[in-house]
Amino acid sequence: MADHMVYDSVLALTRRYVQDSFLYMQPDVVIGDEDRLLEKGIIDSMGVLELIGFLQGKFGIAVRDEDISEHNLGTLADIARYVASRRANGAAA
Repeated sequence: MADHMVYDSVLALTRRYVQDSFLYMQPDVVIGDEDRLLEKGIIDSMGVLELIGFLQGKFGIAVRDEDISEHNLGTLADIARYVASRRANGAAA
């Protein structure tokens, strides 16, 4: 139950961050949980670095270099799963 709550919280907070930081000029754009952020041009490589900074600061996790991948950071759902698993494993920064 706690994992699902963490997932939902990470999903909502990350969606808000992406909307506010990358789509502020396009407020009508809706991002689906499984939309590919890079592929759809929502974020770019610099945006990935900004996103990592947000995740580390907001959720208190350390994003390792080997974790920076489409599998972990490609979609909002991927990000929520990744952060929830890192928090569950005690992977604090």
